Amino acid sequence: MLVILSGVAGAGKDTIKKELIKRMENVESLPSFTSRPMRPGDVPGETYNFVSKEEFEKMIEDGEFYEYDVHHNHYYGTSKKLLNNKIKEGKIIVKDIDVNGTEHLKDLLKADTKVITIFLKVSKEELERRLTQRVDKPSPAEIRLRLSRFEYEESRINLYDYVLKNENLENTLKIIMTIIKNESGNMD
Repeated sequence: MLVILSGVAGAGKDTIKKELIKRMENVESLPSFTSRPMRPGDVPGETYNFVSKEEFEKMIEDGEFYEYDVHHNHYYGTSKKLLNNKIKEGKIIVKDIDVNGTEHLKDLLKADTKVITIFLKVSKEELERRLTQRVDKPSPAEIRLRLSRFEYEESRINLYDYVLKNENLENTLKIIMTIIKNESGNMD
């Protein structure tokens, strides 16, 4: 099963993903490939699989991605090989991805993989507060770029199975853990 977490940058996708992996058995992350530079705290192969722009473009040419997109001036993509291997192992995969990638993955995988989609909502004011307080300190230009996508991302929530207002981490985690248990048939 693939659980997709989406929402604007700063909605809490990464924090929620990490907590789900800590708290639930058989739940793993599927790090995207990206051409963006590493930031403080990034762990190659854990937060992302880091490659150069040229390497990413070669991977596109070789058909290695289910989906890819340019987001905030960097490539991001989902590896066919990594996703297929985790699904064969019977893992519940939690992946954070933007709205364009979500639509594409749902269409590509719906025939043979259960895909659950969750959109995390935050207010624009809360989003701006979170972005300015991030450890990796995005520049004012990067914050404006991320805020400029707010309306577009929000306009796509009809793609999602679940839409959650992410105002309280513990409450959001409890709801998502219940969703995963119910959707996977694991009610214990």
